[in-house]
Amino acid sequence: MSKKSSSREIVYGVNPVFSALETSPEKITAAWVAKGREGDRRVAQIIKELEANGIRVQGALSHFLDEKTDGGVHQGVVIEMLATPARDEHYLQDLVESLEGQEQLYLVLDGITDPRNLGACMRSAWAAGCKAVIVPRDKSAPLSPVARKAADGAAEAVPFVAVTNLARALDFMRDHGIEVVGLAGEGAVNIFSYGFQKASALVLGSEESGMRRLTREKCDAIVRIPMAEGVESLNVSVASGVALFEAVRSTGALQN
Repeated sequence: MSKKSSSREIVYGVNPVFSALETSPEKITAAWVAKGREGDRRVAQIIKELEANGIRVQGALSHFLDEKTDGGVHQGVVIEMLATPARDEHYLQDLVESLEGQEQLYLVLDGITDPRNLGACMRSAWAAGCKAVIVPRDKSAPLSPVARKAADGAAEAVPFVAVTNLARALDFMRDHGIEVVGLAGEGAVNIFSYGFQKASALVLGSEESGMRRLTREKCDAIVRIPMAEGVESLNVSVASGVALFEAVRSTGALQN
């Protein structure tokens, strides 16, 4: 889990810290471990990896770590990192152009305002090999400490891109060979019979209102997850996991 200041970012929890060590150890500027937790197997491994990267680990009382994390569930491990610059449509454009013609998968979330759902969706996106998670800047939960905790390490591994105009971003992606597929309960096509393209963006809307009209209009296809009679919908994080891995299965990606 994480919170930010202007130039520093506090990351806490065993899995987020492991992910930070794997992806950006050079950005870690300080580290604390709760006194008495040094003997825990995973905490001991974190200490070993921090020290191997030249980072001094400081012992701290639990109440100090509670204050550092605003009462978050830190599991006795807290690090400070150089803050990651915000990613926007310019980052997305560079990413899409660099991958043009290659296999790629994106998750687009239109209007997901629950931070736990956002974090869980990011976790699924990480597992499915997504190149980025894309949201509208003004219609989404931010990548808050709660979202990062739910992401369980994915927030440090998968680019989180907040764009000013989602419809324009989808147009750009389509212009660069990425098929945009929306997921909705009233979709005409069963997702399990749909053939995803090698370069695809999967779009999900909020559980309450679904995708916005303009977002829906930018989709090349609208698919649905078939469900038993009487079931109206799945939680958006569950639906994203089902849909992402069907896209992966359909294209033959991640065959390991």
